[in-house]
Amino acid sequence: MTGELRPVPDALAFLAGSWQVERTVRDLADDVTGTFTGTTDFTADRAAPEAGALRHVESGSFTWRGTARPAERTLLYVPGEVPGTAVVRFADGRFFHGLDLRTGHHVADHPCSADLYRGEFTVYDAGRWRTVWRVKGPAKDLVLTTAYRRRAADSTSPAGR
Repeated sequence: MTGELRPVPDALAFLAGSWQVERTVRDLADDVTGTFTGTTDFTADRAAPEAGALRHVESGSFTWRGTARPAERTLLYVPGEVPGTAVVRFADGRFFHGLDLRTGHHVADHPCSADLYRGEFTVYDAGRWRTVWRVKGPAKDLVLTTAYRRRAADSTSPAGR
């Protein structure tokens, strides 16, 4: 971790809005690095059974071995059992991980077959946060580092303050 951490009393309120995304994907086994550049929008998901849920839609361009391709993913963030926390689900509703940013930092594990995904979430201020996912196992040896910056149009939203 670098810099000061910013405690977040309500993860969903903090995340709501639009973010610029820059990600590096390092394949440690093959010594190859790719990049993703795009946006992530956290918007109210009225179709979710949980009140206050956010739909996370990420879209942009992923460049791997010199070839750029469109890339996107969708996740669902729902209120956790503890106020201010969240549960992250895949688009199909399967559990991904919990999220508790009340200290400004959180570590989450997600086993996937024989591989383990360990995510570290760090909040720096109202407009910047980062994730680092370390993926290790027989099928993968990766480090995915993502920097999020609140998009200028969102800088005055209640969640952006």
